[in-house]
Amino acid sequence: MKKNIIVGQSGGPTAVINASLCGVIREGKNHPDKVGSVYGMINGIEGFLAGKYMNLSSELSEEDLALLKLTPAAYLGSCRFKLPENLSAAFYPTLFHKFEELDIGYFFYIGGNDSMDTVSKLSRYAAGIGSDIRFIGIPKTIDNDLVGTDHTPGFGSAAKYVGSTVREITLDASVYQQKSVTIVELMGRHAGWLTASSVLARKHEGDNPLLIYLPESPFEFEQFSIDLKKAFEKSQTVVVCVSEGIADSAGHFICEYSNEAQLDTFGHKMLTGCGEILENYIRNQFGVKVRSVEVNVSQRCSGMVVSAQDIEEAAEAGSYGVKNAMEGVSGMMVAFKRTGDEPYSMECTLADVNEICNKEKTFPAEWITKNGTDIGPEFLTYVLPLIHGEAERKMENGLPLYLYRR
Repeated sequence: MKKNIIVGQSGGPTAVINASLCGVIREGKNHPDKVGSVYGMINGIEGFLAGKYMNLSSELSEEDLALLKLTPAAYLGSCRFKLPENLSAAFYPTLFHKFEELDIGYFFYIGGNDSMDTVSKLSRYAAGIGSDIRFIGIPKTIDNDLVGTDHTPGFGSAAKYVGSTVREITLDASVYQQKSVTIVELMGRHAGWLTASSVLARKHEGDNPLLIYLPESPFEFEQFSIDLKKAFEKSQTVVVCVSEGIADSAGHFICEYSNEAQLDTFGHKMLTGCGEILENYIRNQFGVKVRSVEVNVSQRCSGMVVSAQDIEEAAEAGSYGVKNAMEGVSGMMVAFKRTGDEPYSMECTLADVNEICNKEKTFPAEWITKNGTDIGPEFLTYVLPLIHGEAERKMENGLPLYLYRR
C-alpha cells in the first residue's frame, strides 16, 4: 500500500542541508510502488502543526532539485521547537492525527542533537500506540558534535569556509608593521571542531593563527596573557581563533563576563561576544592594535565555499534514510562510518536515535596540544578529506543561482 513521505528541517541551517532534502525527495520518487507524494514541512514541526507544508513531488522539477542540491540554508525553513517530555501530552495525538490526514507512512527530520530528540520521541510514541509510521533522523550540523557518526553533513563545508576565511584574515592582518592582534570568534558552544578547523589556514610551521582555543580546554586570562607574550616573540601580528563557548576552569563562559548571554527555547545559552571581551582585555593589558571578528552565520550559509564531498555525502544520507524506511526501519539516525583515510572512504550506516539525542561529541582531548593553544596533526588527517572538491555552481549575472521558496 502506498504511503506518503513527510520531511522537515530543524535547527541551524548549513550549506548542504538542502542536499540531504534533495536526497530524500529523489529517493522517494524512486519508489513509486511505496510512495505517493513527498511533502515538506514549512518551518519544521512547529510550522506543520500550523498547517504549513508543501508537496515537494509536484512543485519541484528535476531542474529545481539540481538547484536545490547546491542551495545553502534551509529551503523549507527551520524551527527550534522542543516536543513535550511527557509522551502522554495532548500534543502527540494532535500531531499524529495530522499525519493520518496526509496518509503519512514515513517521517524524516534533518537536523542535529535537538532534532534527533524529536525523532526519538515521535518514534517511541508511535511504538506505544502501534503506529506503523517510520521515523528516521538525517544528521546535520556544522558543529560536528553528533555522537555515533564519524562526522556530520555540513561540517566539511563549514570547516572549508573557516580555513579559507581565517587565511584571508591572516593575510589582511599581516600588511602593517606595528604589533597587532586579531581575534576571530567562531561557532561552537561545547565542541571545538569548527574552531579547530582554523588550523587549515596555516601555510607553514609557525604561521597564523598562532593561538587556537577550544571549549574543551579551560580558558584563563592570566595564562592567555602569557600565551600572547610568547606569540609576539614569533610574530608582530598575532591571529587568535576562539570558540564562542570558551569557558574558565569554573565553567563560566567568557562571554558571560559581559552578562549578555541569553537562553534559546531548548535552554541552551546563546553565546556571542567573547571576541569583544578578549579584544578589550588585550587593549588594556598590551596597548597594541587589536580587533575582533565574529564570523557568525557565514560559517553555515556560504554556498560559494562549499565542499563537493560534503554535498554528495549529505545527499547520500537523505537517500539512505529513505531506503531503510522502505525496509521498515524506524527510530534510527543515518550515520557515517569511515572505512579509510588514504584514500578516504566512507559508508552509511544506522545508529539508534535514542543513543544520539541530547549527547555531544566533543573534540578529542589528545588532539589538543601546547597546553590548550594548538591542534595536533591527527585532526588534519581527519578533516582534509571532508573539504575536498568544488561544487559545479550555477551562476547568473556573476552571482550564484539558488532555489527560493515562493
